[in-house]
Order: sequence, then structure tokens, then C-alpha cells
Amino acid sequence: MSKKDYYETLGVNRDASEDELKKAYRKMAMKYHPDRNPDNPAAEAHFKEAKEAYETLSDTQKRAAYDQYGHAAFEAGGMGGGNPFGGGAGAQGFDFSDIFGDIFGGGRGGGGRSSAQRGSDLRYNLEITLEEAARGADKQIRIPVMEECETCNGSGAKPGTTPTTCTTCAGHGQVRMQQGFFSVQQACPRCHGSGKMINSPCKPCNGQGRIKKQKTLEIKIPAGIDTGMRLRHTGHGEPGMNGGPHGDLYVEIHIKAHSVFERQGDDLHCEMPISFSVAALGGEIEIPTLDGKASIKIPAETQSGKQFRLRGKGIKGMRNHAHGDLHCHVIVETPVNLTDKQKELLREFEAINDKDNARHNPRAKSWMNKVKDFFAE
Repeated sequence: MSKKDYYETLGVNRDASEDELKKAYRKMAMKYHPDRNPDNPAAEAHFKEAKEAYETLSDTQKRAAYDQYGHAAFEAGGMGGGNPFGGGAGAQGFDFSDIFGDIFGGGRGGGGRSSAQRGSDLRYNLEITLEEAARGADKQIRIPVMEECETCNGSGAKPGTTPTTCTTCAGHGQVRMQQGFFSVQQACPRCHGSGKMINSPCKPCNGQGRIKKQKTLEIKIPAGIDTGMRLRHTGHGEPGMNGGPHGDLYVEIHIKAHSVFERQGDDLHCEMPISFSVAALGGEIEIPTLDGKASIKIPAETQSGKQFRLRGKGIKGMRNHAHGDLHCHVIVETPVNLTDKQKELLREFEAINDKDNARHNPRAKSWMNKVKDFFAE
């Protein structure tokens, strides 16, 4: 595949001056640098194209060869007989650090400009219902953030005044400290790395250039999300310092306890009390689901704790998009507040039951045998 024209890559005319080339490259580098585009794999390729184009056109000899022969001037066996200039900064010895110093706060020769710092990430704990987690939802949240002061436009200086160059670091934002044989570079203690001094601070922000505000964000909750999962919102964290990029906002999900269901992964569990007569004789009961009601048949002689599974009545997973199941645990409820008639019937039932206890209560019979064996040892 043929390479893109270098002038076209930088978006300049073929007679562009050195300053125009530098300005165009700085713009491309700021837009596509990988550090500023961690989630965009294509950005690195654009960045490398721009760097290659600028490295060639900023060198007088390379540019002349390119203008005459195009890309062939630097290909082995081409019109230029291979790349006659090699890699690196070229014949002019151009140092790219001055451009990256402008963009990312780097320095030349150890002096450097003020360091750009990425803003801090924010975390927000969002509590949602089980129904919202299962179906998805749109939520609004308000978060405290540090925004650029509108009064001073982020300069920190009182309107009508401007920051002055720090006299300690001469505007570099960094100073070099000598410690024996070693030289250590650190942020300027006077301007804290900004390279500027504010003699008349802005009152609303107290010279900080930023002010605390409340920001409302729309958060889309995907269906199937679970407690502990986080949603990342790029660029909604704290603003950076000295031109650095914003941090990110991480919304951590917490699901409220539900009155009926307990969630385990994509499955739901619930307890359903049934009467003694239904457990003994069998019957049909209605149970709740997130989508309404469902019926299950209770076979005769069902014991307390028996589990019934309803396939596909759980929660649809975020990753596999398959529905979980609903597990219903039946609990045989002992009747309370009995009437005299009920008590009389139960005593009659118990008397009949005792005539063949081993047949009607096999679990009790088995347990008693184990107790006898225990005491016989």
C-alpha cells in the first residue's frame, strides 16, 4: 500500500514554512498522541505518520529529496539510492523535545517547561434496585468536580491582571538541586511546577484557577450488571494541571437488598412458604418472578426445603446474554393460632399416624435408629 503524501498528512501546502510545519505537527501530536488516546488503537498509527512526515519535512536536505523523488528517495534501490540521511533528527539535528515540552510538559536540556499532569480519577458509588440491574436503566447522578474558574478563565489571576513568570525557576516549573555528585530535578517549590506567579489572585477561586461545582451526568446502566462492577466514563474526572487531560469517572454499582429475591450470579433464589396440607397432598402454587407470576406444581409428600427450578426466569447476563434460572425453595409452614376444631383434627391425625409411625415418618424413624446406635456404642 502506497504511503500518504507527507504534506497531506500534516495538512499543509508544499511551500509551508518551518513554523507552519511545526505548528501543524504540534496540532497532530496533541490530537493523536497515544498517552491521550488510551482507548483508540488507531491514534498511534496517525501519530507515527505525523512524526515521520514532520521529521522528513523539517530537515532541509530530506525535504529537498522528498520534493524531487517523493517516498522513493528513502527506499532502498530508489531514486535516492536508499535513505542517505539515516534516522534520528537529521542533518539539522532538530530536537523533538521542544514540541513535546509544549504538549506534555517535558523539558530541553533538563530545564523544561511546567509539567502537565493528568487529572485525578473520581469514583461514585451508585445504588440501584434489582429490577434496574436486570432490565437496565438510565440514571442521573450529581458529582462534585473541580472545574475551570469562569471569572479568570483558569489563570488564577484577578481579572485585568496576568500571572508573571516565576523568578525562581524562570518559568520552567522545575529547578535543579545539587546533592553531592548528583543533580536532581524537581518541581519548583515556589510556583509548584506551574512556572507562573500570581500577584493578584482571583477571589472566587483563590488563585487556584479551579472552583468546586456540582455536575449532573446521565449514566446508562446496562441490563445484567451486578454489584461490584464499574462503569468507566472517560474524561469526566478532575481536570488536569498545566494543560493535562481530565481524569476518568468510575461508577461502582451496588444493588439494594430485595424483599423477595436473592441474586447469585445470574440466578435468582426465593423462599416460598406452603401449608402442611399442600406439602402432604400436593397442589399448585403461584410464585413471583421479575416478569410477573409463574405457577409450579407441588408433588404430594414434598418436604420442607425442596427446591424447584424455573429455567430462564433469572437475569440475562451481560457477557453471554443467556438468562439465568429462578430457584424456588419451599418451606412447610407450621400453622399458628389454631382453633379448637383444628386442634381436635390434628390430635386425631396424630393418633392415626402413631399407629404406623415408621411408615408415615421414615426420616424420624431413621434418625431415631441413629440415636440408638450412638448411645449403644
